[in-house]
Amino acid sequence: MSKNKGKRAEREFAKWIMDNLGNNARRGCQNRGGTDSPDVIVDNLPIHFEVKHVERLNLYEAMAQAVRDAGYNIPVVAHRRNRTGWLLTLHAEDLLSLAVTIVENAKCLDEDH
Repeated sequence: MSKNKGKRAEREFAKWIMDNLGNNARRGCQNRGGTDSPDVIVDNLPIHFEVKHVERLNLYEAMAQAVRDAGYNIPVVAHRRNRTGWLLTLHAEDLLSLAVTIVENAKCLDEDH
């Protein structure tokens, strides 16, 4: 049951990304583990998403997993409990890097139109 709950959460979070950020997002290939298999892949963002939908989360263990698997991407844990919204956890030093990437992508999109 928890495996199916995880799949549903990954699809739900990918849809949230598409609906709210406009980026294409989809589930990754979880059978591999490592840098090429984040839970959710978002086009044009160097983020490794680790998605958790649990009532009790050991956030530090989840972040350690994201860091281990992220490679050169920014490790982010997307998590929520039942009947709550999504929360994102990332290292403070990665926030600036992510903001710069988003601004650069927005500039590229403006130049293309």
